[in-house]
Amino acid sequence: MTRPVRVALYARVSTDGQSVDPQLACLREHCRSRGWEPVEFIDEGISGTRDSRPGWNACWDALNKGQLRILVVYALDRLGRSLPHLVQIIEFMTARNLVLVSYRENIDLASSTGRMLAGIFSVLAEYERSIISERTKAGLRNAKAKGKRVGNAKRYFDKGKATQLRQAGWGQVRIAKTLGVGVGRVNQWVRQEYNRDHATEGS
Repeated sequence: MTRPVRVALYARVSTDGQSVDPQLACLREHCRSRGWEPVEFIDEGISGTRDSRPGWNACWDALNKGQLRILVVYALDRLGRSLPHLVQIIEFMTARNLVLVSYRENIDLASSTGRMLAGIFSVLAEYERSIISERTKAGLRNAKAKGKRVGNAKRYFDKGKATQLRQAGWGQVRIAKTLGVGVGRVNQWVRQEYNRDHATEGS
């Protein structure tokens, strides 16, 4: 007798007042109809970042390691935190020849229709990213036009203290850590100012 194919079944609700039972009932029946043996991963009353979803973390780990090669969810919105995040999941699974099945949308990435929809999602995600990028750029242009400072303020670089440390034999990395500035800033100062000033003193 052929052993049933083991698949990852993932169900999630984001509030304590909801229950995963309706999702599980549909997904278990769907797996039975296809002769699949589900391995269940569940997150209840949890939303937010990936790190706050232990059920999904365990599910993703099993897929990533190739322990399970089919993922069954009730709906696509149970997976991604956003459209681009959902597309990342789909692209990863497609690249690894893993299968994603969404019950509500009747999507199966193993089919030609499912792969076509994955392509459409990718286009929409790129469109969403471009819209966000353009809005960000427009906001920066507007802020500059109003005379507002854009970006993080530069951390003060104490050249006097840096000179003392350098003369004491300290390296650029150690000076940067001590003064709380970037190593690149110290390197630039050494090349353009410190070496020039001390070469002049020695002439």
